[in-house]
Amino acid sequence: MRFSERIQGIEASGIRKLFESAGPGAVNLGLGQPDYDTPAHIKEAAIVALREGKTGYTPNAGIPELRAAICEKLRRENGLTYRPEQLIVTAGASEALHLLMQVLVRDGDRVLVPDPGFVSYAALATVAGGKPVGIPADTTLHTDVEKAKELLDGATVMVLNSPSNPTGAVEPEESIRALVEYAADRGVTVLSDEVYEHLTYGKSHVSAARFGENVITVNATSKTYAMTGWRVGFLAAPEEVVDQAMKVHQYCQACATSIAQYAAVAAYTGDQSPVAEMRREYQARRDLMYEGFTRLGIYFPIPEGAFYMFVPFGRQLTERVISKGVVIVPGEAFGRNAKEYARLCYATSRENIAEALHRIGQAVAE
Repeated sequence: MRFSERIQGIEASGIRKLFESAGPGAVNLGLGQPDYDTPAHIKEAAIVALREGKTGYTPNAGIPELRAAICEKLRRENGLTYRPEQLIVTAGASEALHLLMQVLVRDGDRVLVPDPGFVSYAALATVAGGKPVGIPADTTLHTDVEKAKELLDGATVMVLNSPSNPTGAVEPEESIRALVEYAADRGVTVLSDEVYEHLTYGKSHVSAARFGENVITVNATSKTYAMTGWRVGFLAAPEEVVDQAMKVHQYCQACATSIAQYAAVAAYTGDQSPVAEMRREYQARRDLMYEGFTRLGIYFPIPEGAFYMFVPFGRQLTERVISKGVVIVPGEAFGRNAKEYARLCYATSRENIAEALHRIGQAVAE
């Protein structure tokens, strides 16, 4: 058989490979998934939807109740004004990013992506026919704004991700404003991936769309509400973008799962205390892991958000840690500038973190 050159030109996710190959007794710090169960009131909303027979197709763009709830959430939490017609409910943020790359990127277009950055950005740009170009981070693991400005000329799309996967960096307001404004001056559309917006520690999340009309907001229930498997996300964009993205969405997906959409309504409109509880626990786990690394003499910027640490292990130590049964992701999965790092996820129990640190300590000693 003959296969598409675009698909042959990308690699399967290294994160998934590690996750699926983890053996018995391994401590898994690889996959970025909350270890919390979905809050009870959200699950109950799905059960009610099942009992009421709400199991058929929904409108392509999503049920009206959910789009209205998302508009209110964006107004209340992000200071953004959108109408339901400017939203598409998607199968997670992953589908939203895919739709946007397909709509905005032409063959050969330069797409600026964080480097280090989440594995999907460059891959989705490539699938769309674009040429991903990495925006480097500075020594604090934040976006190097000056380097980004130099790369904007001739680009079509720029991806921002704050809080960041894999670094945990939260971009300051002045950096986000500068990047959006510079992009607008050069006719570049900004895709702002904000899935970790509620997981910040001592820093404030700022939505990029506050600073320009050239920004498309992507978000999901996955991390905030421990709903990774429910697959509910959204994009919020000008109507002309929504019209084009809908063409791809309706043919590849039709609609997000009906019962998951009703659960998401409960997530956005119901009790928000579980979110605060998860955030407090993640911060405690972050502190536990970071203190462990400092005791081992390994120093790096403390993460300000999400639930990852991007640790300067180097390749040899990374391999040694993996051989000790600690599943971590080698930095090269996240870009050319990340080869000497490894990503560790602390969305796991404190007991697992303590055991992982013990094994990492053995690897360091060896």
